[in-house]
Amino acid sequence: MLKRLSVLAALLSALPLAAAAAPTIELKPCRLSGVATEVQCGQLQRPLDPTQPQGKTINLHVVVVPALARNKLPDPVVFLAGGPGQSAIKLVPMLTGRLARLQQRRDLVFVDQRGTGKSAPLECPEERHLPVAEGLDLEANYRRTDACRAELEKLPHGDLRQYTTVIAMQDLDAVREALGVAQWNLIGGSYGTRAGLEYLRAFPTKVRRAVLDGLAPPDMALPLSFSPDNQAALDAVLAACEQQPGCEKAYPKLAEQWQRLLAGLPREVTLQHPLTGKLEKAVLQREHVLRAVRGPLYVPAFASALPAAIASAAEGNFNALSGLLSSMGGRQTALALGMHLSVICAEDLPRMADAKEAAGRDYGRADAQFYGRMCQQWPRGSVPEAFYTLPAAQSPVLLLSGGADPVTPPRHGERVAKALGAKAIHQVVPAAGHGVMSLPCMRDVVNRFIDAKTEAEALAVKTDCAAKMPRPLAFVPPDPSLPKPDKKNAEVKP
Repeated sequence: MLKRLSVLAALLSALPLAAAAAPTIELKPCRLSGVATEVQCGQLQRPLDPTQPQGKTINLHVVVVPALARNKLPDPVVFLAGGPGQSAIKLVPMLTGRLARLQQRRDLVFVDQRGTGKSAPLECPEERHLPVAEGLDLEANYRRTDACRAELEKLPHGDLRQYTTVIAMQDLDAVREALGVAQWNLIGGSYGTRAGLEYLRAFPTKVRRAVLDGLAPPDMALPLSFSPDNQAALDAVLAACEQQPGCEKAYPKLAEQWQRLLAGLPREVTLQHPLTGKLEKAVLQREHVLRAVRGPLYVPAFASALPAAIASAAEGNFNALSGLLSSMGGRQTALALGMHLSVICAEDLPRMADAKEAAGRDYGRADAQFYGRMCQQWPRGSVPEAFYTLPAAQSPVLLLSGGADPVTPPRHGERVAKALGAKAIHQVVPAAGHGVMSLPCMRDVVNRFIDAKTEAEALAVKTDCAAKMPRPLAFVPPDPSLPKPDKKNAEVKP
């Protein structure tokens, strides 16, 4: 009897074990603020540390905006948010309009990357409520960041080493598998392009098409590249003013005014609080002005007001510059600072010592020093060397760059396009800022690229519809020497 049992046990041990069923996402109807129609929401449980699958877990939050057609196509579109630190789900109200044509026959998928939104968020307290002087105090900022780090580490998901792009893209592929999708189409913006490149590297056969807007490749060493890229964008604004007759007349020595403004810092100024509107005194440092100018450079329409703001600030009035920065705040989704630093400190800071980036004339090494201080005590995840490589693309990839972009200009897209090879298209829009896909005609380009039935057709899509778009003219106040309009003659009679 024992012999027969031992033989049976041997036979059973020789049989292949049944594969564990892949997890699925139970999608339920839900509503999102700002979205008129019903969408589907779900969660996927993932290990906090991929090397310990039986250890602590986190829940990834997923939203699917269903295709409108009944006979939808099997390859959805998944959006990768920027930052790092943006919540993809918070962008749904804005992006469903831009991706409406793709939604006709494809589901749109939004995943809050680990550390953002509701997926194990790593958020620090907002600072907009602080007094202006306290908000501008760099040393106090470092102390607040360190205090936030200590609080985040107390959370159940507070191992800050587990929020790298590599791990996040493993999460994303688990979502694909849980949704039962064989292949999907990627759209990534800004940091989302880095995430997209990592997904292409790690899971090349799972991507049908990819659109990457504003390239931030893994070898970029962000805090260092900010300096020359910001400088180039600012210099272009100053040069454009010199070439525009009205601007040159209104601000004849703008470049000199800019240098005089920087030379006069630090200085005590009076600024309006962004929430209360009350006037408060604060000490303005060189770093504050450089960052204030960087914000409007993201959007050429805002950058067109920089000559007037710089000239005004050089004369001691910082209201225009402060107002521009405040108006930009309403256009950008807040970042989860903990996730932001977990990515930058693990992926960018270790490579800064070896990066060969010439510092911008005015920006110098301010950003590198700033992030260096922020990352001093921040735990750093392990990043494989392969993460920094860009293998040849196995499916069509459309790369988009804005010539006026102060953070991800065309030079980075050119490097990526060369590495990805024959299946990559790189389109530069010289007058565009940070984000090309939002331009109306470029939305149509993206639609046709993804909708193309074959790879050859996708690679043949004409992409230069916005190449001749002009740069917005600089704002110039009305010339007081000109005669005023005759109100009587200007009246419209019935």
